Amino acid sequence: MTDNTILIKDTLILNPSDFKEIKGSLLIKNDKIAEIDTDIDESNVDKVIDGKGKILLPGFVNTHTHLSMTLFRGLADDLSLDSWLNDNIWPMEANLTSEYCYIGALLGAIELIKSGTTTFSDMYFYMEDVAKAVEESGIRAVLSYGMIDFGDDEKREHEIKENIALFEKCNGMADGRIKVFFGPHSPYTASKDLLEDVRWLANEYNTGIHIHVSETQKEINDSLEAHDLRPFEYLDSIGFLGPDVVAAHSVWLSHNEIEIIKRNNVKISHNPCSNMKLASGIAPIQDLITNDICVGIGTDGASSNNNLDLIEELRTASLLQKVNLLNPKALTSNEALAMGTIRGAEVLGLEQEIGSIEVGKKADLILIDTNNANMVPDSSATSSNIIYSANGYNVDTTICNGKILMENKKLTTLDEEEIYKKARKAIEELKEARK
Repeated sequence: MTDNTILIKDTLILNPSDFKEIKGSLLIKNDKIAEIDTDIDESNVDKVIDGKGKILLPGFVNTHTHLSMTLFRGLADDLSLDSWLNDNIWPMEANLTSEYCYIGALLGAIELIKSGTTTFSDMYFYMEDVAKAVEESGIRAVLSYGMIDFGDDEKREHEIKENIALFEKCNGMADGRIKVFFGPHSPYTASKDLLEDVRWLANEYNTGIHIHVSETQKEINDSLEAHDLRPFEYLDSIGFLGPDVVAAHSVWLSHNEIEIIKRNNVKISHNPCSNMKLASGIAPIQDLITNDICVGIGTDGASSNNNLDLIEELRTASLLQKVNLLNPKALTSNEALAMGTIRGAEVLGLEQEIGSIEVGKKADLILIDTNNANMVPDSSATSSNIIYSANGYNVDTTICNGKILMENKKLTTLDEEEIYKKARKAIEELKEARK
């Protein structure tokens, strides 16, 4: 079989694993990075991309989102998490169908690709239809079914069956671009029995766990009242935690909980824009990083953000730590860029495949165009120019698994206008159904 080759030539390569910069070229063969050098022969290459004036980075990794919730963008703004969920989101979700989730996932995939995200971790419903959208769009995903039982035995059995079915049908599909985790929603919506079952299942299936933990002060108070323990203390007490657990949010943490997270090598997904918008609080990210805890970045769903632009999310994360700690050196641009790439890959257990620019790794790559007003003059450090100056609009080209998903800002795998039309129709139908 003939190799499919792509050469990205004459570009600035920034590798977030060591932040060394190379002015040179990169060769892709099939789905992997095959060569990195100052000059690579292009005579037998299938496709050549001119990288002049552009920065080559690994594709960004969004470690926590609910992709189909793009349909709910702007639906319930300026509310607390409790009111946002109970009075608005959950009533709307009651009318969701597989087709709506598929359309929402396609819409989200467009936004991810256009802003440079090549991998995302998703927890929601109708996840087989989300998998279908992932396969069609060409991006990479870690999918989990959001399990909620509220202590109901019959509901618990149903939720477990749903997530197992998702694993058996979708894990490894789309040329290996899809992996499946188990997704208990949170310690306050999942019973102790469900959490213990999930821990056993994750071990049995050798996969990860994706869960919301310690998002709001109310969650802490409710956990103390129910268990006389804070959320991470409770999860530790039932043997739930481990290096395969991805805990989204983790805003309200005690010193003891940070020690618990470190001891169990739990991975954290930081979601600053959602936490700010819902007034949930400020996660102690600099403390976590100082304690050698692995932290990735996530947007949460577009209904609480309200976009999926990971460059904007990283900028917000950095600025939020600085102002909260009154320390301009907190969460530097290098640390933020690593959080969005190699650390994010580590959060999802994919650091051997993606997250940095190395020969043998998957060709998940993006080109950022510096020939835009917001990035000129590019006199600062490259990571600084990306984190503090750029946004998703500066992404020119997105490649995942060696396949070009966007070039010169034009999508190659999805029909934007058709998807926008279907998404607008879907949300109108959902609003009508709620009435």
